[in-house]
Order: sequence, then structure tokens, then C-alpha cells
Amino acid sequence: MFQTYLELGFKHVLDINAYDHILFVIALSIIYASREWKKVLILITAFTLGHTISLGLSTLDVVRLPVNLVETLIPLTIIATCIYNIIKVRGKDQKIWIHYLMAGGFGIIHGMGFSNQLIPLLGNYIVIELFGFNIGVELGLLLVVAAVTIISYILVNHLKVSHKIWVWTVSLIVLLVSIRLLFFVLNNS
Repeated sequence: MFQTYLELGFKHVLDINAYDHILFVIALSIIYASREWKKVLILITAFTLGHTISLGLSTLDVVRLPVNLVETLIPLTIIATCIYNIIKVRGKDQKIWIHYLMAGGFGIIHGMGFSNQLIPLLGNYIVIELFGFNIGVELGLLLVVAAVTIISYILVNHLKVSHKIWVWTVSLIVLLVSIRLLFFVLNNS
């Protein structure tokens, strides 16, 4: 049972049809150099904790937001993260706790986005199933982060691409894709 939900969470993050998690994690982690992997690990865990809290509360029907609102908020979280990246890299270094708070808070929104799809899949062991699902989410997110970190390391350290230009370029691409996602959501609600 745990294994099934672990795999479901892992596949949820890497599902190309649900690419919002991938976009968000790319935007969230791109500002860090490969040597800052511990900060990124904490950041992804903050996102997963927010995701876990809201998914649990939504699944247990303690907190529910309208699906259209959540689906609109998700691309807005990615857009906000990209804008933050551009400002952060260009401006003075911000306090790291702001980024962790943002990751956890936005994780809450992303967690609510999947609750409507997950509820019908849950059985009698909701706590174990949710735990397995969220561990799978964390592992999937870490795989995405590992790929981003490796690509960043190669480009910045070996091909000598400016870290600032790399962050701006990736953030701009993710921003544009997220704006497209936002318009898609708004046109289909």
C-alpha cells in the first residue's frame, strides 16, 4: 500500500501533463549554485511540507478551496517565483527564510490542486497513503532538482555561462510558459 502511493506521488511530479510542479521546482531552485545543495534540499522539503499539510487538510475535508481558484493560483505562484528570481539575482541578497517561507506557502496552494484527484484513490489507511504519496512527491522533486543542478553546474562552471544570465534566462522561459498556463486555465474555467 505505501509503495503504491509512493509511486503515485513520484509519478505525479514527473507527469508531463502536470508540469506545473516541474516548472515551479525549476524556478525555485535555479537561483542556487550547485554548492548550495543543502539550501535547495531544505527549500524542496519546505515545499513538500506545505504540499503535505494542504493535501491532508483538503483530503480530510477540513479546508477546501474552489478548484478554479486553486488552478488559477498555481501558475501565479510560478510567475511570482520567477519574478522574485529576477529581482533577487539583480538586487541585494535577500534573507533565505523568505525563500523558504515562499516555498512552503506556495506548496500549500500546489497541494490543494491535486486533492480532488487524490481523494477517490484513497483507501482505509489515509495517513499511510498520504505519507507515501508525499514521500513520492519529495523524491520526484529531488530528481528534478538534481537534473537542474547538474545542468547548472555544467553551464556555469564548465561552459562559463554567467550565473546571472542563466538564472534570468531560465526564469524568463518558465515565466512565459507559466503565463501561457495561466491563460489556458482562465480560458477553460
